[in-house]
Order: sequence, then structure tokens, then C-alpha cells
Amino acid sequence: MGRLRYLDNADLAPEFQDIPRMKSNITRAVAHSPKLARLVAGRGMYLRHDSGLDARLRELAILQVGYSTRSAYEWAHHVDVALSFGVTEDDIRAIATETAGETSHLEPLAVAVLAATRTLTDDLILPQPLFDTLAAALPTDQLVDLLVAIGEYNGLVRVMAAIEIDLEPEYVRYLDRFPLASPFISAKES
Repeated sequence: MGRLRYLDNADLAPEFQDIPRMKSNITRAVAHSPKLARLVAGRGMYLRHDSGLDARLRELAILQVGYSTRSAYEWAHHVDVALSFGVTEDDIRAIATETAGETSHLEPLAVAVLAATRTLTDDLILPQPLFDTLAAALPTDQLVDLLVAIGEYNGLVRVMAAIEIDLEPEYVRYLDRFPLASPFISAKES
């Protein structure tokens, strides 16, 4: 069980009944601060539905965050999201290949997005040549959205670790299909 009780809509004041994604344990835990929960969910919805950033590149970056941090919760949830946005199973498996320093089938821009995500996640830096590659390939607004997505999800995996968010049972199957090397964050079912 996570460190915080998972709230339901009925636990919230009427003005917070509209918080998106109240079925996910992370949102239900963050809802202890309902204004923040609305903002966090809203940023996620912007990145998913309103950003001009290519959905495949966005999901590859978010998956790389989950893979690099070994966040079973983030990884499993975004495998589901990525598949719904047309990311292929081969693309998902390529994250492990690229992380291991091997060559995958991914095109150069996707490889650069994964490399940028890894350096920002692991070293908190983005080397100039990698930044230049991304800046040459993406309009500035999409570059900013990509960098904010990487930062946003790096923050969320740390919050999930601190609160010990439980993975919902319906997502465990993604850990079987696309295993993490060795999860740091528990994948226990709620």
C-alpha cells in the first residue's frame, strides 16, 4: 500500500470534482493537494493532447524516463499510452537496446530524443551537440515541450518513489511484456 491514501472524487470538495485522471493512483495520491493535482493532470493533458510535439517522440521520451529510473509505475502506464498513440512494440523494445549503447531500428531523431532524455535523467545535463541536433529537427515550441515533458516526468517518478505509489493491477501485464532490467520502484498491485 502506498504511503498516502488514494482519494476518490467523493473525497474532494465540489470545486475539485473535475480533476482529470482520478482513476490513476498517482493522481489519487496527489489529490491530497487538489489544486496541485489539477495543475499536474492539466500539464499531462496538454502534453498528450495539445502540444505540437509528435506523440511518438513524446512517448519515447517519457518511456525512456521510466526505463532509466526503473519506475515500474511510469513505465507500465506509458507503455499503455504509447501503444494507444501508435508507438510500436519494436519502438518500445528499442529503448532497452539504445540504453545498452547498441544500435536499434530507430531513426536519428528518435535516437537523439532518447539520448537527450537519458543525459537529462542520469546526469542533469544536455550536451550542446545533442541540443543542437534537437533544435535543428524541432520547431522551438516543440523543443521546449519535449524538454518540459522530460523534466515533468522525471519529477513525477521521484514523487511516485517517495509516496510508494502502487501499480494498478491492469497495468502489471505491461511489465511482463516489456520488462524493466530491475525495477527500483515496487510494482506491487494495489
